[in-house]
Amino acid sequence: MRSKINELLGTEFPIVAFTHCRDVVAAVSRAGGFGVLGAVAHTPDQLDVDIRWIRDEIGDRPFGVDLLLPTKYEGSDEGGLDRDKVAALLPVGHQEFLDDVMARYDVPPLPEGETVRRDSMNISPQGIAPLLDVAFSHPIRLIASALGPPPPYLIERAHGEDVLVAALAGKAVHAERHAAAGTDIIIAQGTEAGGHTGEIATMVLVPEIVDAVAPLPVLAAGGIGRGRQMAAAMALGAEGVWCGSVWLTTEEAETHPVVKQKFLAAGSSDTVRSRSKTGKPARMLRSAWTEEWDRRDTPEPLPMPLQTALIAEAEARVARAAHRSGSGAEQLANYFVGQVVGNMNQTKSASQVVLDIVDEFIDVVNDLGERLEG
Repeated sequence: MRSKINELLGTEFPIVAFTHCRDVVAAVSRAGGFGVLGAVAHTPDQLDVDIRWIRDEIGDRPFGVDLLLPTKYEGSDEGGLDRDKVAALLPVGHQEFLDDVMARYDVPPLPEGETVRRDSMNISPQGIAPLLDVAFSHPIRLIASALGPPPPYLIERAHGEDVLVAALAGKAVHAERHAAAGTDIIIAQGTEAGGHTGEIATMVLVPEIVDAVAPLPVLAAGGIGRGRQMAAAMALGAEGVWCGSVWLTTEEAETHPVVKQKFLAAGSSDTVRSRSKTGKPARMLRSAWTEEWDRRDTPEPLPMPLQTALIAEAEARVARAAHRSGSGAEQLANYFVGQVVGNMNQTKSASQVVLDIVDEFIDVVNDLGERLEG
């Protein structure tokens, strides 16, 4: 399969898999795609362990790392907030609301002595720097930047290490900023995507960004989990696809079992863009959690990274108790996922997902060729 993405990344197929699970990274890379490990919640030691494991599993095959590098967040003017400052900025009213939700849904507290990190989202330059040191100490092929143009220090360091830089864009103007900053690959992410995403649909966004940043290669993202969707994306001018949600129901995925079952049963209309997890709009599964935060008497979600810190313990409590069928924790449980969840109704291996995408892509392209000849 000929593609600029294949040439740049050294892959057989132009299928890039974003995932927080190292097993999925390895499986996709072994199958001919390109795995990208989401590392925003990793500690430097955890990242080093996971990358070493991935390298042991895939040998010389290429892979990448993704980090959140937002330009605007609470404390950005100060270069970030430490743990004590974060704790001091969490309003009492928000905590009281969250306590009320946990009580009404009868979610038990964590076992005595078990604690949760409130500063698990590494987004400040100080928080990112150790992760970059670890990432660049390994032979990664790509570093991906989300929520803003890659900062100059990242571009310079990556290119000095012969590492490509990719950045996600939800508008053509965002893509133009990424290109001007020196980004090598633009990811045009439509509103259908899971996680942090904008408001423009993939079908409209991809050709806009392709035209705006030509000749830079563009990956299409958002609502892509099948070969026919990949064919459509490439017909719009993309050189490949960036997929995230489709891996969440694979055999290798570390998705919470209850959430995985919810995904398998969900339809395309069962997602919602909500600020309730990170403080920025992100598409996730609709659940009692999103409905509680959408009530008129609910306090507004806090800006990033305060919202993540606020809900850290509550999320840990929900995850621990959600296995009880019919429980309030089960009702609250959710995770980031895109509208393609409506197609994710069967558990497969990650490698099988790659092969299924490729097979259907070939069938679609051949069918279109026959129609043209006719």
